[in-house]
Amino acid sequence: MFHVDTYRGTKKENYQLATKQLQALMEGEPNKIANLSNASALLNQLLDRINWVGFYLEEGNELVLGPFQGLPACVRIPFGKGVCGTAWKENKVLRIANVNEFPGHIACDTASQSEIVVPLVKNGSVFGVLDIDSPEQNRFDEEDEAGLTAFAAVLAENL
Repeated sequence: MFHVDTYRGTKKENYQLATKQLQALMEGEPNKIANLSNASALLNQLLDRINWVGFYLEEGNELVLGPFQGLPACVRIPFGKGVCGTAWKENKVLRIANVNEFPGHIACDTASQSEIVVPLVKNGSVFGVLDIDSPEQNRFDEEDEAGLTAFAAVLAENL
């Protein structure tokens, strides 16, 4: 349905297009897993220089692996642990330039060098996170943070 060549604009325009595509894919589809699966596929097509993109969803006091694109991943992350657990606990985006310098980083894939984690929030409550890893240090910038935050907000509102 969508091809990587679709994303030929500026980074900001590409994020806006991906968010519109997400809205179109989710329209009338109530299944959370289907919507998260398409969201991870869209981001995998949009983003270059990444090695993992996916979701972790709250289950009790842990985040549990959800739909993703990439190598097999850690299945459970405790509240407040690693980059994902910390972003969940603090309800804030964490953009980590060098994961090796993050205290308590959980290395699911040793090739990952940088990471961005965006909380998924609905009705004021964090119910999961969007997690993206890159094999390059300092891969994610302010524009990525803004685009991914907007993408995650649309996703969360429609789940």
